[in-house]
Amino acid sequence: MRKLRNSELNRLTVDEFKEKSKTPLIVVLDNIRSCNNIGSVFRTSDAFLIEKIYLCGITATPPNKEIHKTALDAEKSVEWKYLEKTEDAVTELKNAGFNVYAIEQVENSISLPDFKPEANEKLAIVFGNEVKGVQQKVVNLCDGSIEIPQFGTKHSFNVSVSAGIILWDLFQKMNEEKNAGKLRLTKLI
Repeated sequence: MRKLRNSELNRLTVDEFKEKSKTPLIVVLDNIRSCNNIGSVFRTSDAFLIEKIYLCGITATPPNKEIHKTALDAEKSVEWKYLEKTEDAVTELKNAGFNVYAIEQVENSISLPDFKPEANEKLAIVFGNEVKGVQQKVVNLCDGSIEIPQFGTKHSFNVSVSAGIILWDLFQKMNEEKNAGKLRLTKLI
């Protein structure tokens, strides 16, 4: 087994990324304190062709050298927008036809394995502050809440870890039909 060189990875340029069809998924960051977490969310969003990130409240915005440390230029590829109030982001997205879900532990939350986005659903997900989570007034505006099952002594993940888990899962689910077609095509060949 040999590690692949960067030149063998067929990575997109920023311009190619911007032209590529995106996963119809918006990420909303609600008052994220750590620039490292913000950068990590940009990098993960780039990996899964996420449509856009809304940066809200105290969440820092690019250009920012601390965001860049973990984003590694993904802050240049993934489209983003800043809004002072997360509630305004949720309202804007709902008015644009998005179903908005908080990633939070609340009454009647949907366990991530049980969450099934509808075909062609426009979806937005809200990740909350590292200490306080998604603000209750934002949760109140959402269409629902998705919870990541956890089985240990802790009751939360780091926000960038939560983003990685959620974005991977939703990317897979939202692209199941396309992926199934590729698998069928591979089996025919």
